[in-house]
Amino acid sequence: MSLILITGGARSGKSRFAQQHAAAWGGEVLFVATAEARDADMAARIRQHQRERPAHWRTLEVPLGVAQALRTAPPAPVMLLDCVTLWVTNLLLREGATWAAAEQELDALLEWYRAAPVTLLMVTNEVGLGLVPADAVSRMFRDWLGLFNQRLAAEADAVYLMVSGLAVEVKALARRSAGDQSPA
Repeated sequence: MSLILITGGARSGKSRFAQQHAAAWGGEVLFVATAEARDADMAARIRQHQRERPAHWRTLEVPLGVAQALRTAPPAPVMLLDCVTLWVTNLLLREGATWAAAEQELDALLEWYRAAPVTLLMVTNEVGLGLVPADAVSRMFRDWLGLFNQRLAAEADAVYLMVSGLAVEVKALARRSAGDQSPA
């Protein structure tokens, strides 16, 4: 059982790295897709991601209620959730969205993970490195995603930051800089 968080900017290679990592475990993989095709561009991106995934992987499309869906889905030893960014977007855009409700969804997912004998890979964007967004909804999105990412990184066994297609294992670096010289 392990949680692996893969973060980085847009088009940094996060999904490709996550898929390669999941495939390397061998065996069955459940791909948990959180995207919703809200426009033609997103529909095209979803189709591209579908083509890039191995055909034998099962897919669970779940934009909201991720933990609930995973509790009822047939189990797989490796699960890949792609992506947290779109899940947070869906939470923010739903009617009557509140931080408390979003945090409950995250709590439920972490509770499910702690009880499940799985390797869970999660893909997310790092959106806090740029300019402060100009509008309130975009700032709220950045804040919510940043808080989700912090909680997931704290829980994760490994955290990879993707930079130009290269993976940097940041949690191991953080351990070393904190004085823990044990191998990651």
